[in-house]
Amino acid sequence: MPPAVIEVAAIRKTYGRVIAVDDVSFDVRRGEIFGLIGPNGAGKTTTMECVEGLRRPDRGTIRVLGLDPARDARRLQTRIGVQLQQAQLQKRITVREAVGLWATLYPKTVDADDLLERLGLAEKRHAWFMHLSGGQKQRLFIALALINDPDVVFLDELTTGLDPQARRAIWDLVRGIRDRGKTVLLTTHLMEEAERLCDRIAIVERGRAIEVGTPHEIARRHAAHQRIVIVSSDPAAETSLAGVEGVAVERDGARLTVTGTGPEFVSRVIARLAADRVSVTEINTILPTLEDVFLELTGHSIRD
Repeated sequence: MPPAVIEVAAIRKTYGRVIAVDDVSFDVRRGEIFGLIGPNGAGKTTTMECVEGLRRPDRGTIRVLGLDPARDARRLQTRIGVQLQQAQLQKRITVREAVGLWATLYPKTVDADDLLERLGLAEKRHAWFMHLSGGQKQRLFIALALINDPDVVFLDELTTGLDPQARRAIWDLVRGIRDRGKTVLLTTHLMEEAERLCDRIAIVERGRAIEVGTPHEIARRHAAHQRIVIVSSDPAAETSLAGVEGVAVERDGARLTVTGTGPEFVSRVIARLAADRVSVTEINTILPTLEDVFLELTGHSIRD
């Protein structure tokens, strides 16, 4: 197992009587994409800012690459890259000027033109910031976070407000960062983004990390029910499925949704349909999602 490059232990951060982060602990291993996921206001960004060294926790310990982000800020700055949730540049600064300006802040940098090429911004190097699309702006902010060739990259709500095509392009870029041996810590309130992108996640709710693990592990652990959607015009289908022990069946025209639990659930349903010679035109297994897990753990949707 790769070593942990970020270690967060029992941190707490308050603003007056408001508890923003409450006893959060997790670790991030070298070369993985780790996501802090949860609704807006859950404490994800405050946690991230404490790890980056932008805020000092009231208690608890944080280590990034073996350093204390608050005490060793200067030593750490050259080894991390940060994309903030709220970021803007001057309207009339060009892409190439922005990357060049950021490069002057570090003793060692990557080749700026090569970086823009890799991020799909080479043709926009002379464009003003104000003329960039939302996806292009986000790619520029990624470039600014990578100009110093950091070991750890922090990305805060990177794809909020982007259309699906731009979002998927950004996901590919983040995967590319990991594939080059970097470690990524990101925050998102988009469940699909966490499922598609993250190797491991921490679900954050009301300032607490209520579950940590891979998306698959967490889904299996907390959303035990599985669903099978069957399309059949055979009138015997519903009766046949109702005979499978421990399942619930709902019909909507020719579409039947079967809900059950256990490792043999799918096999039992298929075996029963085959034994009763039920004609089926389509069958799909629907695995539990992180949205299902969040609902199970908190009692409400992440969008509530």
